[in-house]
Amino acid sequence: MNLNWGVLLALSGGILAALMSGIGSAIAVGKAGEASAGAVTEDPSLFGKVLILQLLPGTQGIYGLLIAFLTLTQIGVMGGSSDISLVKGLLYFVSCLPMAIIGMWSALRQAKVSISSIALVTKRPEQSGKAIIFPAMVETYAILALLISILCVTGVTGLNV
Repeated sequence: MNLNWGVLLALSGGILAALMSGIGSAIAVGKAGEASAGAVTEDPSLFGKVLILQLLPGTQGIYGLLIAFLTLTQIGVMGGSSDISLVKGLLYFVSCLPMAIIGMWSALRQAKVSISSIALVTKRPEQSGKAIIFPAMVETYAILALLISILCVTGVTGLNV
């Protein structure tokens, strides 16, 4: 069996995007869930409001999974030819890093903001709309990371290296 280092590097990038953003989201949703459970213990009618705040940090895991699927598709692992050069494999790997790193980091930061917003909703339920905006601002950077990783991964495909 002949090992293709380009495919291995590209595959590693996709796996890192899914793994790191998924870990960040799992930790973040868990922490926000703990705060949500405390809020609902005090006032069960807050369930719907705090559930949204708990779920927000979970989107980074979805974004990382999307980058992983896109990368696997582009390199031929999910059908087609999977013979790519070492340079192209390295380019795919680097293309996945924004989603991997920013995905994990933003999920963890978003959890902190979501927890604070849950505390706000617990004290002032009528402010739930405003409370959602705070963690949504952190989401902006996860979306930017998703966008740059998509642009890079799809851009590598057209290169002849």
